Amino acid sequence: MLEPAIYGFDEPTLVDHQGHRLAPECAAQLTKMQGAAASDGINIAICSSYRDFNRQLGIWNAKASGKRPVLDAASRPIDIETLSDNELLDAILRWSALPGMSRHHWGTDLDLFDANAISQASLELIDSEYQVGGPCHGLHQWLVAHAADFGFYFPYQAGLSGVSPEPWHLSYYPLADSHLASFDIHALETRLEQADIALKDPILARLEELVSRYVYFVAPSPNGPVNPIINE
Repeated sequence: MLEPAIYGFDEPTLVDHQGHRLAPECAAQLTKMQGAAASDGINIAICSSYRDFNRQLGIWNAKASGKRPVLDAASRPIDIETLSDNELLDAILRWSALPGMSRHHWGTDLDLFDANAISQASLELIDSEYQVGGPCHGLHQWLVAHAADFGFYFPYQAGLSGVSPEPWHLSYYPLADSHLASFDIHALETRLEQADIALKDPILARLEELVSRYVYFVAPSPNGPVNPIINE
């Protein structure tokens, strides 16, 4: 049975957690993790969590049209006027998911920062903020050491994922792994064919490749790798 919520439709059962929507089990574990981090002087805050298909579509189309910046691997803006459609598609995918392919549709994934060290208004979600000397470096180090104790891990890691490393993005793997195993490329294709999405032709022409790289190619969780089969 297909689950439309996996692709950002028919919103899954979520709860409000500090103004953000999460799966109930994910929210409960996050509360515990926030309490543990607070004991070490770290204020774990969410800057992004659940996004539905249409919200992700708006982000995608804004980047494809130049209304939002498209960044290179070093988080520098790219002149998209110099790119072919396929080059632009790849450039956007470096940091942003296609609608229907975002883990943020699941209520299991969230972007975090240390509210004791930086305000959300100042946050850019770039690598330097989470590296040595950055305001969220302490948070990142704490999460590397402790996140798995609460069921969370980093799905986007260097050399282990199709997406560029995101030291701010955590996934609640007990639920996320089951969503990943249920993902169906044909259900996604139907949704994209019906959507008013920029770069639709190259997306559909390369969909199997894109799903393999940007959905299935993520760092293995502590549960072990998910090895889904793309149905022909």
